[in-house]
Amino acid sequence: MSTVAAYAAVSATEPLVKTTIERRPVGPNDVLIEIAYAGICHSDIHTVRGEWGDMVYPLTVGHEIVGTVTEVGSAVTLHAVGDRVGVGCMVNSCRECENCLAGAENYCLNGNTGTYASVDRDGSITQGGYSTHIVVVEDFVLKVPQSIPYEAAAPLLCAGITTYSPLAHWNAGPGKRVAVVGMGGLGHMAVKIAHAMGAEVTVLSQSLSKKDDGLRLGADHYYATSDPATLKDLRNSFDLIINTVSAVIDINAYLGLLRLDGTLVSVGAPPEALPVAVFRLFGNRRSFAGSSIGSIAETQQMLDFCAEHGIAPEVEIISADQINEAYERVLASDVRYRFVIDIATLA
Repeated sequence: MSTVAAYAAVSATEPLVKTTIERRPVGPNDVLIEIAYAGICHSDIHTVRGEWGDMVYPLTVGHEIVGTVTEVGSAVTLHAVGDRVGVGCMVNSCRECENCLAGAENYCLNGNTGTYASVDRDGSITQGGYSTHIVVVEDFVLKVPQSIPYEAAAPLLCAGITTYSPLAHWNAGPGKRVAVVGMGGLGHMAVKIAHAMGAEVTVLSQSLSKKDDGLRLGADHYYATSDPATLKDLRNSFDLIINTVSAVIDINAYLGLLRLDGTLVSVGAPPEALPVAVFRLFGNRRSFAGSSIGSIAETQQMLDFCAEHGIAPEVEIISADQINEAYERVLASDVRYRFVIDIATLA
């Protein structure tokens, strides 16, 4: 075991504090990563505040991680000391179920091992990337292309793959009309990626305050959902809608925006249930779906796609002692568009 510096939640109601956590020894198939940057995801806030269920504290979160390999196990073949790498939302899976064997370990039937707040193989609770180092089995470590700015790469490991996966699965591309609900950390990535895929992209945001940004990042159209005319005028308009918001919305109104055989995919996860009127699905043979990150192979594909198309998140770099302030700003939608912690400030 080794002791490393970290920021952790000590309860669901108290601020995160600077502390230390334990990392396991590097095993034969493990790599030790010195973390350079860690993104702040809305999921981190939901988790530490107990909004997705009871947690074991103290808990270090963070599943948007980039850093450098500093040690490898004796059997490691995929990575070498000095490699620039990333870790996303999972650090292992059962490797045996039908989905894992099909290369969809993100949908492991036995539950993949999350980067934080999961039971690890040794029975301990996994601790995430708001820390100086992490030990991860080599198969769940990604290669970060050199052309992606280091300080902006971390959010791709969650926000990037969470939006890339449904866009790729539902074939966003030329001739497809894609709407993105919400213009935040996930939404701005969905706009960039859908645009790069060749789709016609529309942003549906509560207001027009980020319209200039949306159009700059690749949106063809931008509408305010606070205007009652928007959801009326856009009925039967889209092949695919990506809902990125982590709050309850009138999902039935958005289902009405789908064309024949259109799909609304939710990637944001509000604590409350989203009631769906089944009859709304009957019209236009609509579908309502969910999507959860991506496999390791698809995540690497996403990173390579972003490198090829010059895509990186819009980030605001903060020091570790600004994490609690950043949480409040995320909740107030006061970030454009992802906070990234400079982990060097934690050491």
